[in-house]
Amino acid sequence: MTAAYDARRVDARRGSRRGYASVLRRRLPLETRWAIGLVALGVLSTVLVALYPDQMPLTAQMVPLLLGSLVLGPRTLPWFVIVVMLLLTISLATLDTITTRTVGAVSIQFVMGFIVLLTSFRRSRLGVANVLGESMLVDLRDRILSSAGVPALPDGWQVQTALRSAGGTPFAGDFVVAMHPHGTDRLEVVVVDVSGKGEQAGTRALLLSGAFGGLLGALPPDRFLPAANAYLLQQEWEEGFATAVHLSLDLVTGEYAVRTAGHPPAVVRAAGSGRWTVLASDGPVLGLIDEAVFTADAGHLQAGDALLLYTDGMVEEPRRDIELGIDRMLGEAESLLRGDFRGAADKLVAALGSRDDDRAMVVVTRR
Repeated sequence: MTAAYDARRVDARRGSRRGYASVLRRRLPLETRWAIGLVALGVLSTVLVALYPDQMPLTAQMVPLLLGSLVLGPRTLPWFVIVVMLLLTISLATLDTITTRTVGAVSIQFVMGFIVLLTSFRRSRLGVANVLGESMLVDLRDRILSSAGVPALPDGWQVQTALRSAGGTPFAGDFVVAMHPHGTDRLEVVVVDVSGKGEQAGTRALLLSGAFGGLLGALPPDRFLPAANAYLLQQEWEEGFATAVHLSLDLVTGEYAVRTAGHPPAVVRAAGSGRWTVLASDGPVLGLIDEAVFTADAGHLQAGDALLLYTDGMVEEPRRDIELGIDRMLGEAESLLRGDFRGAADKLVAALGSRDDDRAMVVVTRR
């Protein structure tokens, strides 16, 4: 009886402690718990520096400072940096001798604290709580860029895409949106070149890729570019223009229509003759002229035919006319592909274009 009673008391105490811990977790936000833990770590470092000055370096305060920059939000981080600097000052005051090397180490830590504060202010502008919160932006980028993925197509059709940014990052001023609208036999592809390049144009490209994806799936093919033009005009950006080429392809018959907006022309290869033809679609740059008109060039893709959509980074180089760049691209395509279009987009992007500009290539083939 006594043993059972003692066991129940032990279980009750354990349950009470678990209950207190659960209440503490519910009442204290995660960021507050992180702040308390990091302050405790800073205090521990200060005590160790005071007790063992020869073994514990002053730079130990860098550990809680850097951890705080990763997990604390912009409201808590400035106060935490001030606390760490105070603890660092206390650690310095406990030393018996202060050398030039010690002053240098402390100065560097104060500079690091200032850099952490600047980072906190930047995150406040971005609207993210901490470095972990920046994963939200990465997720947004991945979701929008996934629109460049080619949807499942019927047998006999193949679409390949390749993108390269001027800076080598995932953010670029060129993007591709491909869509197979529900309930239709059409494939809609648009290749867009936003003004600017690399990371400078990346934010506008991210926004436009999401907006253009919605327009592409909701509107008839002949209304897409006018709607995209109206959308850009509404943004009133200082560098708010973009060029685009839009392909609408019937996956049953092979009939297509290509429309361009200030963009390099699409080219098509007839398998029977092996000849490349530059399509004569025309239209003004998006975002500059209200009520713009875009003319289409229509045709029919037979078995073995191929159609190329690309951005000006593939054919434009300093002191060279764009028509010469297109001729060079077609010559390279003829020598690289020779009837085998596997990996065609990647091969062409790797072999052509300016490395100082964003590049995009789409290759549509009917097997």
